[in-house]
Amino acid sequence: MSTEPPTETSEAVVDDPASHRFECRSCGFVYDPGEGVRKLAIPAGTSFLDLDPVGFRCPVCRSRVGAFKDIGPRNKPSGFEENLNFGLGVNRLTPGQKNVLIFGGFALAFAFFLSLYSLR
Repeated sequence: MSTEPPTETSEAVVDDPASHRFECRSCGFVYDPGEGVRKLAIPAGTSFLDLDPVGFRCPVCRSRVGAFKDIGPRNKPSGFEENLNFGLGVNRLTPGQKNVLIFGGFALAFAFFLSLYSLR
């Protein structure tokens, strides 16, 4: 992990609401502008803010635009801002980095367990 401060371009992407993901509060569906919605013929790169508020419905539960809440960009660390400085730096990890850490630890523990069979 680098200890360099974030650049202005990375902060601009985080602060740009057009790149944010939105989650349906009814069913948990997450609209990601980087993926779009193939089922509704919404191409990748379409911001949630550019969708028709009258015509767009959640593809899972058919809720309207008002049922969605902004959950930020994809690579934003999860958790509350005031708590990100606690926890030996783990709170600053993105969800994908946390998954690698957790499942990598499981794989390492499993490898150690299997190595016990080589002892006589």
